[in-house]
Amino acid sequence: QVQLVESGGGSVQAGDSLRLSCVASGLTFSSYAVGWFRQGPGKEREFVAGISWSGANSYYTDSVKGRFTISRDNAKNTVFLQMGSLKPEDTAVYYCAAYHSLSLIVIYTPQEYDYWGQGTQVTVSS
Repeated sequence: QVQLVESGGGSVQAGDSLRLSCVASGLTFSSYAVGWFRQGPGKEREFVAGISWSGANSYYTDSVKGRFTISRDNAKNTVFLQMGSLKPEDTAVYYCAAYHSLSLIVIYTPQEYDYWGQGTQVTVSS
């Protein structure tokens, strides 16, 4: 049984930082690309960041470039999302997701992802 479990969300002030973690089990983690998505109130789920199976390549949506960093530790089956300079518009439920891929390219579309976590709430107040 595959599980992805996110943690690290919370309520912070604008300008603060948070680090989200996603721990995977039940799969050969090093064979999976991982993405972070978010869904704000009344909005569609959007891609935030993604990382290839080896960690060699990472991708970001424009609104978070320079503020967020995705990384992974395959020995610990964990992906991280370091979020800095948080803004109120970053408020959302953040999800990690994974799909099997040994490509260096990470897909942005949520429909391609096989496994999803339950999400963790991030709230940024001004």
